Order: sequence, then structure tokens, then C-alpha cells
Amino acid sequence: MRTYGLFIHGREVPAASGATFSSVAPMSGEILGYAARGTEADIEAAVSSAREGFAFWSSLPPARRERILLECANAVEAYHDRLLNLLIDESGSTIVKARYELLYTASVLRAAAGEVRRLYGDTLPNEKTHRLSMVIREPVGVVVVISPFNAPLALLAKMAAFPLGAGNAVIAKPSEETPLIAVEFAKVLHEAGLPDGVFNVVTGFGSECGEPLLKHPGVNGVAFTGSTTTGVRVGQIAIQTMKRLQLELGGKNPLLALGDMDMTKAADIAAMGAFSHGGQICMSSARIIVEAPHGLAFAHALAKKAASLYLGDLRDERTAYGPLIHQRAVEKVIRHVQAARDGGGQILTGGSVHRGLVFQPTVIYNPPRLSECWAEETFGPVALVTEAASLEEMIAIANESQYGLSAGILTNDLKRGLSAARQIRCGAVHLGTHSFQSDPMAPIGGYGMSGIGRSGGKYSIEHFTELKWISVELGETPLRRAHIF
Repeated sequence: MRTYGLFIHGREVPAASGATFSSVAPMSGEILGYAARGTEADIEAAVSSAREGFAFWSSLPPARRERILLECANAVEAYHDRLLNLLIDESGSTIVKARYELLYTASVLRAAAGEVRRLYGDTLPNEKTHRLSMVIREPVGVVVVISPFNAPLALLAKMAAFPLGAGNAVIAKPSEETPLIAVEFAKVLHEAGLPDGVFNVVTGFGSECGEPLLKHPGVNGVAFTGSTTTGVRVGQIAIQTMKRLQLELGGKNPLLALGDMDMTKAADIAAMGAFSHGGQICMSSARIIVEAPHGLAFAHALAKKAASLYLGDLRDERTAYGPLIHQRAVEKVIRHVQAARDGGGQILTGGSVHRGLVFQPTVIYNPPRLSECWAEETFGPVALVTEAASLEEMIAIANESQYGLSAGILTNDLKRGLSAARQIRCGAVHLGTHSFQSDPMAPIGGYGMSGIGRSGGKYSIEHFTELKWISVELGETPLRRAHIF
């Protein structure tokens, strides 16, 4: 059984304590390997390495950083199978989803390489004729990236690649559920030519290595993707030392199906948004709002589609979904389904565990909108369907949430769709499809309890660079002035 080390300064090293923890395949329960259990002593080594890596990386000409990131993208493709199989096993991904993650990872590295040449500044008009004013962008320094288990390669790559493109060094702290793929990814990047110290990985648990990272004075920025509860804690710690902060948190995302849509087609689209990766996606379509009088017809069509989804080996191309990540996740889904049932919701299909950590795709019609099943993020394969009398009511229901991450609108009427998109309070609204969408260049993030800041493309570059105003006196500075400014 393989033991993985921390990845610090270009090589795998054991934790200072020598401690490890197991990584378990959620589908089979098999131990895949052991990861080093990092603690505060390892954080000191990682930050020291990253400070050194930052000094070198940020001094490189943009063309060289661009070339190295492009080589990293090529390496991800070259080591496709090496990453694919570990990704399937460790995160419980279907092969279709895992392949998408690999394609996305290579794409995001290339997108970040393209942004390297676009760290633009400004010259400012100035009332003083003897002064030239300019604004430049500089990397913030060392950025800690805390990534989740549900897309452990794609999200880690997106969160890290753009700060790297801006000239920062990155320390990754992956989820304790998926540590091995992060270490393997770091090795691929290093083999592709990423310099020592520029991308380090510390595996372990939040209290033992996550919090020391957040508190360390040598860390300048933090990017976190995960639950709102943990994100609030991350923010509370990071703000104490004024670290640059970007949080992509939870969602209870609405999908609106307007009356002009073919409801069978709408149900097919909704099923993809609700049940992909067992609903373990922050942008999944959890609350589906259907324009009257089509609510029950849509719900039955969605239930039929959900019941037909194939479950087999994760490497079978037909398999549509897989297991939840651990037993605690299963218990939360069971609790939410029970709350919906107790409140009068009609379970049209699913509603129970299939086997192990696999929960059946579940459709619930007319769930209680005051219970936890409607208000809280379930992070499981549960679609809640309700009917609304008008578009105005649909928008009002969509907005009755503490979250505001993503939304989808199914309609053939562009005018009504765009009108609704302007009124829904979410960081992203997608017309003609479900709420689960991603693009390396798009700003991902949300309103309210769905986070702070945006990740992706130039938006990540802007977030993890500092603006510096530089002024130059072109003539002799007047000694007498009517005003001091």
C-alpha cells in the first residue's frame, strides 16, 4: 500500500511527526493509500519554501511563466491515465465526470497562461502638470488554496492556476477526503517544469494544518471552496491578519422551468443539473420551480428520468452517478428527505440508500418551503419541485434563499428569460440549461452566503494582485502651495 508524502519544494517528504491517514474509495470502501498528516511544523516548511518560490517565480519574465504553465497543461494530458484512475477511485467519480475534470484542468492551465500577458495597469490623468501617475499590478505573494472533495482536480487547478499566472506562489491544502490526487497533480506540474516552491501541497486536517496555514504571517491570500459553515470560519481567521480572501461557498440553486418549454425535455436537462456526481456539486439544480399548470407533469417526467439513470461500475460509460463521499453525507441526505416527507412532500422516486454510500436519485414534489430540506444545501441527489402561478412568483421563490450562487432558466422566450435573469440574485444565471455550468474564464462566485469575490480568468488575476500607485515628479516640486493635496 503506497504512502504519499507532503509535496514541499519539489519533492515528496513525510510529515514531521511521521503520522499518516488513510484515503478510502467511497464506492468500494478500499483503502487506496496513506497520506502524510501535516501539522504546524510542516506548515513552517511549506511557507518557507513558498516564500522562496515566490521570489523566483514573480521575477520571471511573463513569457517564461506562460511557457511553463502551457507545459503543465500538456503534462496533464500526457499523464491522463495516471490521474484519471486515481480521480475515479478517490472521489467516487464516474469515468465521464473524471474525464471532464482532466480536460477542464488542462484548459484552465492554458487559460491562466494566456492571462500572464494581461496584467495591465493604468496611467492616470493628473491635475498637476509636473506629475506622472501610474497604477501597476503586483502579485500578493503566497496564496493558500483550500480545495474540496467533489471536484478535487478541476477545482484545485482553477483555484491555483490563475494566482500562479499572476506571479504568486501557492500552497494547496486539499480536502482530507481526497489528498492523494492533489499530491499526484503537484508531481505532474513539477515534472513539467514548475520551479521548486511555487506549488506546494500540505495534506491533513483543518485544525492541524488548515488553521496554522490561515494564521501564518507569511501567507498573503486565501482561496477556499467548500461549505458555507467552514467558509465563515476560514474568513474569520484570515481577516485577523488582513489576508486577501476569496470564498466560493454553498448554494441551494434554483432552476426555473417556464410554461413554454417542452416538459419532457426540461426534465432531461434538470436531471443532469440535479443528479450529476450524486448531487455533490455546489451549483447543482436543487430547487426546481415550474410555471403552472405544468408542475406535477414536470415532476413525473423528472421522476421517470431519475429512475432510469444507470448505476454500474464507475468505469462504465453508462454509469450516470456514483456514491456520496462518506456516511455523514448519507445521513444528511436521509435527514433532509425525511423532513420533506414529514412536511407533506410527495416522494415520486428514490428516497433511500441503494447500497453502501450510494443514495437513489430522488424527486420530491411540493416539499415544505419552511423546512431544512428547502433552505439548506443537501449536497446529495435530491431534486425538489414546486409550482408557481406566474413568472413573478417564480422569481420571488428563487430569491427566498440565504444563498445566491447559480441559477438556470428553461425557456424558449428570450425576453422573459432575460428579464428573469436580471432579477434573480445569483452570481450566475444560465438560460436554456441547468444551473451547473463552469468555464475557466468566467467569474464563479455568489451573492449572500454563497461567498466573497470571484474565481476564474481575469477576475482571479485581479483578486490576487495588489494595485500600486506610483507617481513621478517630472519637474521641480513647488515649495509653496495653497493646498496640501
